[in-house]
Amino acid sequence: MTKTIKAYRRENGRVGIRNHVIILPVDDISNACAEKVANNIVGTLALPHAYGRLQFGADLELTFDTLIGTGANPNVAAAIVIGIEPKWTQRVVDGIAAAGKPVAGYSIEEHGDLETAAVAGRKAQEFVQWATELQRQDVPLEELWIATKCGESDTTSGLASNPTVGNLMDKLEPEGSYLCFGETSELTGAEMVCADRAATPEVRQKFIDTWSRYNDMIERHKTSDLSDSQPTAGNIAGGLTTIEEKAFGNLQKIGKKSKYIDVLEPAQAPTKGPGLYFMDTSSAAAECNTLQAAAGFALHIFTTGQGNIIGHPIMPVIKVTANPKTARLMADHVDLDVSGLLSGDMVLDEAGDALIDMVIRTANGRSTAAETLGHREFIITKLYQSA
Repeated sequence: MTKTIKAYRRENGRVGIRNHVIILPVDDISNACAEKVANNIVGTLALPHAYGRLQFGADLELTFDTLIGTGANPNVAAAIVIGIEPKWTQRVVDGIAAAGKPVAGYSIEEHGDLETAAVAGRKAQEFVQWATELQRQDVPLEELWIATKCGESDTTSGLASNPTVGNLMDKLEPEGSYLCFGETSELTGAEMVCADRAATPEVRQKFIDTWSRYNDMIERHKTSDLSDSQPTAGNIAGGLTTIEEKAFGNLQKIGKKSKYIDVLEPAQAPTKGPGLYFMDTSSAAAECNTLQAAAGFALHIFTTGQGNIIGHPIMPVIKVTANPKTARLMADHVDLDVSGLLSGDMVLDEAGDALIDMVIRTANGRSTAAETLGHREFIITKLYQSA
């Protein structure tokens, strides 16, 4: 397979398919100032979020990893970082600067919102004018990092839309693509089958340890039945009556041949070279997408049965469904309809090729349904309560 896309080659060699200048608040109380800058400077995008104050330990580290990883994502051309305190603001700036891209940081203490917004706005304007002169160039498709997830799943997900993603995985993985799946909780019941898809015994054990930590947490909180959560009411309405049914459908997204070569912590970037990776994530759509984008993945494929409407601020989300009712009633949220797999109007190879074509079109600049509708869900995963 020799396919190319038109993408932005970043300073560290990675390729991005969007060219955002982001205004990134370090903490929740800096959201308003960040949004002031974005409101003033056309071409910038603020990423407000709920956390960043009185966190500690692993919880704080994950917040930093998410913020830095988001700013370092190749879909970001440049970043303005705004925080209340200079020390934490500088830490995020330094982390993003390590990727080689333009970044500047401003702290609100001793300046206030208005002065900070004015100074940051001037730098943001400079970044936007610089970024708008950047040009796309032809790059191999395999240089595009792709993540996947499913949501509002039903029987059509496991039967058709998830296998469509799996077909894409089986075609792109041998070409040297970086690919990622996650959703630790939604592998419950299929965890040993997933473990057997690991590339080595060491990676297999790493996955088992990761899933066991999740399961131990469920047991500690006395919610081992996952009532009202796994499966969700929407899953049940769509015909998935047990978490095991949901898990085996979910696992279809990694295809029949691909083996994952490492298990990533939340927001951790791959380090073992091209291949398929598993990331330890929540099954909550916005949290999972945010963590995968923070790890450097530039495009997301999201399958849905009943009709999940999730998007992301910087990582385009391609929505795929095989439910003909969803494709009809929620057409404004669907990028690719593969219900023909169920009606007999297409075969799996054709569906996989159609998805690869949609990936290329999206990489080349086509706006996804979620982008056109303004879905910019950016949710930081919180591990435990604040101090």
